[in-house]
Amino acid sequence: MATKALSFALSLNDLTNNHFSSNTPHTAAKVSVFTVKCSSSGGGERPWKNSDARLVLEDGSIWKAKSFGASGTQVGEVVFNTSLTGYQEILTDPSYAGQFVLMTNPHIGNTGINFDDEESIQCFLAGLVIRSLSISTSNWRCKKDLGDYLAERNIMGIYDVDTRAITRRLRQDGSLIGVLTTDNSRTDEELLHMSKSWDIVGKDLISGVSCKTPHEWVDKTKQQWEFSKVPGETFHVVAYDFGIKHNILRRLASYGCKITVVPCTWPASETLKMKPNGVIFSNGPGDPSAVPYAIETVKNIIGKVPVFGICMGHQLLGQALGGKTFKMKFGHHGGNHPVRNLRSGHVEISAQFLGSL
Repeated sequence: MATKALSFALSLNDLTNNHFSSNTPHTAAKVSVFTVKCSSSGGGERPWKNSDARLVLEDGSIWKAKSFGASGTQVGEVVFNTSLTGYQEILTDPSYAGQFVLMTNPHIGNTGINFDDEESIQCFLAGLVIRSLSISTSNWRCKKDLGDYLAERNIMGIYDVDTRAITRRLRQDGSLIGVLTTDNSRTDEELLHMSKSWDIVGKDLISGVSCKTPHEWVDKTKQQWEFSKVPGETFHVVAYDFGIKHNILRRLASYGCKITVVPCTWPASETLKMKPNGVIFSNGPGDPSAVPYAIETVKNIIGKVPVFGICMGHQLLGQALGGKTFKMKFGHHGGNHPVRNLRSGHVEISAQFLGSL
């Protein structure tokens, strides 16, 4: 153990000369000598955590960070989200399957986790990237902290990384594939090869997040969050689950709809047999071109009943009607996107999830 010693000598004259007038009588000077030993290493635990994780992007950049949540190695597409809060809804949004979500808001975790704000039954994203992890939680609904929540669900997270620099890189170069790891045995070259060998384009991700069997949805928005008046007429809506968020279903139920949720592979003929008043094609992850079976389903329903699409569902509608989708430079993810109403000239702040595909 390396130890350094510092010796100090303190004379009473130093104090008396500085703090008493010259006319004040004082005794003879006394000198006290003491030594302080400082150890450069020890067995005690440091009050901070060292960097133990790496995010390696396909452009060759390597970002050292500190880990929280689960450990291991994971590959995914890195996207950024500009929401100031709502990280729990983001974590449980199936549309983020296969992606690392970087939060541009620097301070994350201060409201903890509750069980009312989840958008699905599990976390689907590949990992969470943040600047600063809150060391405490303060919210009346909080049940546990963010780190424990991610660890229980086997989701990796990193913090103390320059999220602003990564965001600028993503805005300039577009979404990038990355590898997140806490495994020190893996070399940077190996991780870079992994990032260059994986691509989200062409992958069917909705089959991994969709329900397996049809079921009825009955839960409504809780009374304290309700803002609408329930109409007198009830409509039967069939919701195709490509990764549907629970709050979409809650809002439909709160408006008096009878909702039947069906899997992504549910035949159009079976849907039409239910004689619904309308069909909703939900949000979901991945590339719409990679799910031709879903496009065929949409084709066979269009024109027979009213339809509505959100996110993935909207893209499937476009392809079913003869359009084409292409990968955007980076998607719109966040709760603060300005949109101008061209009719009125007013600018409104919107919440958007427009995937990069």
